[in-house]
Amino acid sequence: MHPLLNIAVRAARNAGDIISRRLGDRDAISIASKARNDFVTDVDHEAEGAIISTIQRHYRDHAFLAEERGQVGDSEHQWIIDPLDGTTNFLHGLPVFAVSIAYQYRGKLEHGVIYDPIRQELFTASRGGGAFLDDRRIRVAKLNSLEGSLIGTGFPYTDHRYLDEYMAMFRAVIEKTAGVRRPGAAAIDLAWLAAGRIDGFWEMGLKPWDIAAGSLLIREAGGMVGSLSGGTDYLDTGNIMAGNAKIFAALGRLIRPHLPAEMK
Repeated sequence: MHPLLNIAVRAARNAGDIISRRLGDRDAISIASKARNDFVTDVDHEAEGAIISTIQRHYRDHAFLAEERGQVGDSEHQWIIDPLDGTTNFLHGLPVFAVSIAYQYRGKLEHGVIYDPIRQELFTASRGGGAFLDDRRIRVAKLNSLEGSLIGTGFPYTDHRYLDEYMAMFRAVIEKTAGVRRPGAAAIDLAWLAAGRIDGFWEMGLKPWDIAAGSLLIREAGGMVGSLSGGTDYLDTGNIMAGNAKIFAALGRLIRPHLPAEMK
């Protein structure tokens, strides 16, 4: 394992230990609201601090883009961190949340880790080195059409400007697939897609820390990742679609007619 990836794994496990320990005492968790339906807890802050301190012990000059602290430092070496993706699930005791850590060098994603502390599943990827669940190599599903497919998504929960357009996409996908799932943590969705558990995914309005590690996992697992319009700016726009080559293309054909004009 590459030294940078090894440190990311260590940081993710440290954060996961904090999250698992605090899950058993949710009544003692301090909660604040960043925006409507967008919560942050002291667990998020504690887990993020553990990740950054773990990395800084080895790479003091690296920069961070973290969900709670924002941009920290300025370097061509940058870590993109979501210490607890699925905070709302966590607060309700719904066991679908994860730690997500990505490393990029000069703007190019090089390593990614998604750690599910409940199932103790560790998803890792390095650019050009493949994607893995624990020590087993993973690949995206081989399904050739949307018929019989299972698609993941995320409902708009803070910004409802495009709710009508999203619901039109949702209906179009439901009518052509075996079903749509919304676990509530994009990092989990993307890791499961890389492992072949779901066949495709789309969502609007995500942040880089939600999707950086997962997008690298999918690409290294043989899948495609792009914006809803088919471009490559998903980390900037937060509008993302993924799947194997045929699912990616078919999902795009369903979604694009319903995109808001500014996303086309």
